[in-house]
Amino acid sequence: MFPDLIKIGDFTIHTYGVLVALGLVASYLTALYFGKREGLDSKKIDNLFTFTIIGGIIGARVAYVVEHRDQFESFVDYFAVWKGGIDWFGAFLGGAAVLIFLLRKYRIPVLKIGDVAGISIIIGHAIGRIGCTCAGCCYGKPVPPDSPFKDLAITFPKHEHTSAPAGIPLYPTQPAEALGNFLIFGILFFIYRKKQFDGQVFSLYLVLYGIERFLLEFWRGVTPPLPVIGITWNQVISLGMVLTGILIYIYGMKRHETV
Repeated sequence: MFPDLIKIGDFTIHTYGVLVALGLVASYLTALYFGKREGLDSKKIDNLFTFTIIGGIIGARVAYVVEHRDQFESFVDYFAVWKGGIDWFGAFLGGAAVLIFLLRKYRIPVLKIGDVAGISIIIGHAIGRIGCTCAGCCYGKPVPPDSPFKDLAITFPKHEHTSAPAGIPLYPTQPAEALGNFLIFGILFFIYRKKQFDGQVFSLYLVLYGIERFLLEFWRGVTPPLPVIGITWNQVISLGMVLTGILIYIYGMKRHETV
């Protein structure tokens, strides 16, 4: 893949970092667009976005450290985000915690901003997963030689800035998730134009991405399954997302029918 976008001597600009930055910009512009559509103050959207991102970064790092404690040799390593090592679900939970706190401060309806957040998150996430493909992180399990997916496998080269094992055909989990996320964004964009109640877009985001991620976890080779239950903790959170999304949708529909 292309882990290094630009390399001049010892100076390197990593493709992953550039695409994550582009994903954040796309999320921000999407949030502004739909925030204005909801009649929300742009300055409040700016503050919500900035502090939610900070909370997301902290949550992403904490979750990664908890999950991969064997990779850290010194105290400084725990904070060395620039070397890589973040977890998306940790980012989601950390960002959500900060967002809920700020919504109470600004007195903005949770479900209204949830619709804005859902469609904004998924577009940035889609672009970020392209970055994962370039860096080789979030890689898939080895593809068996007799698998019908063997022609879709990705084989990563040996590179100091690539996380995936080199020379082994792996399931293409990163581009598969990117494509799935772009598809979800398209569905949410279409629904947003005709949404019937606050929370409809957010609930569908939770359900659609939860299902996508639950299924992809069977292909991913990063997170081992939990003892006894046989699924990963990411799949547990995915199921929680689906259940929460269904409950929000039912709640919103009942409120809409009584209006």
